[in-house]
Amino acid sequence: MKKLNITASLIAAAVAVFASSAYAEDAAAPKTRAEVKAETKKAVKEGTANPPGEGSGPTAVVKSDKSRAEVKAETKKAVKDGSANPKGEGSAATAVPAKSDKSRAEVKAETKKAAKEGKLTPAGEK
Repeated sequence: MKKLNITASLIAAAVAVFASSAYAEDAAAPKTRAEVKAETKKAVKEGTANPPGEGSGPTAVVKSDKSRAEVKAETKKAVKDGSANPKGEGSAATAVPAKSDKSRAEVKAETKKAAKEGKLTPAGEK
């Protein structure tokens, strides 16, 4: 029993020594505000800085092969022919659903029948 206590004490002491030395290395040379700002400025210049508010790694910088005028002309054309995304929408324009071939009364009757049979999807589920 005493051997076990002595061994456990030695292991705990060794862990404490290594942990404190590792911590001391980090705390020995804290960076100044100017050093941190310089590192950040360098990372932004190189394109390796995280975007503001993002926790993931650096993102690749994508350069466009079109000029601003070309992009504006394409957008103007897309708005004219109706293929542009609605304002505020980032995904592709969605197709307008086709007109139903059922009357409102028919749809209501089908819904009532499905409700009686317990076949309706609960609200909030797909």
